[in-house]
Amino acid sequence: MASTAGTSGPSPQVPAHIAIIMDGNGRWAVRRGLARADGHRQGVLALKTIVKAARARDIRYLTVYAFSTENWRRPQAEIDLLMGLLVEFLASEVDELRAQGVRLAVIGHPEELPASCQGALASGLARTAQGQDLVLTLALNYGSRREIVDAARQLAEEAQTGLIAPDEITDQVFSQHLYTRRLPDPDLIIRPSGEWRLSNFLLWQAAYAEIYSTEVLWPDFDAQELDRAIAAYQRRDRRFGALGGQESQA
Repeated sequence: MASTAGTSGPSPQVPAHIAIIMDGNGRWAVRRGLARADGHRQGVLALKTIVKAARARDIRYLTVYAFSTENWRRPQAEIDLLMGLLVEFLASEVDELRAQGVRLAVIGHPEELPASCQGALASGLARTAQGQDLVLTLALNYGSRREIVDAARQLAEEAQTGLIAPDEITDQVFSQHLYTRRLPDPDLIIRPSGEWRLSNFLLWQAAYAEIYSTEVLWPDFDAQELDRAIAAYQRRDRRFGALGGQESQA
């Protein structure tokens, strides 16, 4: 999965779309002798920092893995904490997000979240709907395999009813049936905490994304760490299956 730096020189462009697997909150807390709740709260602060940093660096899309379909397996007390933190984040940050020109979006199945979360999300989406500087997408109750199955099921129903012929289904058509159909594919996926797994996150969309892993745990991920990730991205030679740089001239 790891991508390696290319040999044809740096690419100075800033990634348009960065996706982040916000990993390491629990380990951050354990290493400090704190409760896991403290790690999650610190993780929320890190998210606030990165949203501001992304906007300042002209990142147009930021997608964060906030709660996966697998996270329901965690202890109920931790799930309740995470849901509460989501409501707190939306209540305290929406006005600031709107002032920064940030538009909130959601992918996944938020309709299965507690009613308090659904209400906070509906309010946040409505109040930031005019934001044009950065789209902040929260992946909530999200699982990429479920997303792909949902898309396949929808296309099968459309084919069965004659809305589309099977031979008309292309990768572009399939992409338009994913939760992310209003977003470009991510250019860069960042995974703090030293892991190299995608963990059921944007599997289809990550086909040509650059992957950046760092040992830094999410609560310690700050603007400087974001700059390191972007700098690593800019050193990559993104070929999309073609020859790149010096190879194409050989």
